[in-house]
Amino acid sequence: MSGDLQGARVGFIGLGLMGRAMAEHLRDAGASLVIHNRSREVVEELCRDGGMAAASSSAEVAQQVGSGLIVLCLTQTSAVEAVMTGDDGLLAHIEAGALVIDMGTTAVAATRLFDQELQSRKSSLIDAPVSGGQGGARAASLSIMAGGAEADFERALPLLQTLGKRITHMGASGAGQVCKMANQMIVAQTIDAVAQALTLARANDVDPALVREALMGGFADSRILTEHGKRMVEGDFEPGGRAVCQLKDVREGRDLMEQSGLDFSLLRANLHNWENMIAAGDGDLDHSALIRLYENKIDRE
Repeated sequence: MSGDLQGARVGFIGLGLMGRAMAEHLRDAGASLVIHNRSREVVEELCRDGGMAAASSSAEVAQQVGSGLIVLCLTQTSAVEAVMTGDDGLLAHIEAGALVIDMGTTAVAATRLFDQELQSRKSSLIDAPVSGGQGGARAASLSIMAGGAEADFERALPLLQTLGKRITHMGASGAGQVCKMANQMIVAQTIDAVAQALTLARANDVDPALVREALMGGFADSRILTEHGKRMVEGDFEPGGRAVCQLKDVREGRDLMEQSGLDFSLLRANLHNWENMIAAGDGDLDHSALIRLYENKIDRE
């Protein structure tokens, strides 16, 4: 159910593959949007379409939004740090009562630190990473896992309902990012498993497309087999989720694993495979292109 955002003051920082579609949904739901992005072209395009105003910096977003909502849709922790800190960062200019909603995949420790910093300024943070990719952003059907205080979650809920279909309050600050790390571990390792299985079929002269069809509906079925398996069979690697971003998430999962005193051999092996894929020059392809890592071995033999 779409939330009611009529007249809400919303800042939006990060207008990439997913952020642009999300900002457009918020505008269409009635929000008064102030937008900022490192690349100015997308900002100019959206402002020409109407319903959005441009900001030249994170500081200007905070100043224009005041005690409203500020959404971050950024690709990595370092990008969130750049937006939050420094003379032109949100922390230096945030107004009391403002709520920052981080919808990217950000390291858990950094998320909790930013929450403490914002609370010291009488503002607050919801970590609300998403699953569903570019298609989910366009269809406003994202799964959203949120961490933060109950009152802040309730305040953010109309906005989250505008962008997603499954919204779950996971618990205190950082809980949403922990859940996203679990999601990314499953996604990354399942892509790897599907890529290996289809390559095994090809190496034994069995049609990978038929293998995929045969497995769909059984215990091995998943959205990754259905959607990414199709990409693998067809060789369609136009990025919906870039492999380089997947590697970043797997590395953060590894870091969280170690911080938790755990050791998962599958996660370490999976990380090694993503690192090899990016080293081979495929980082800007869709993450389903991991299969090329295995197919190239067949083609060289």
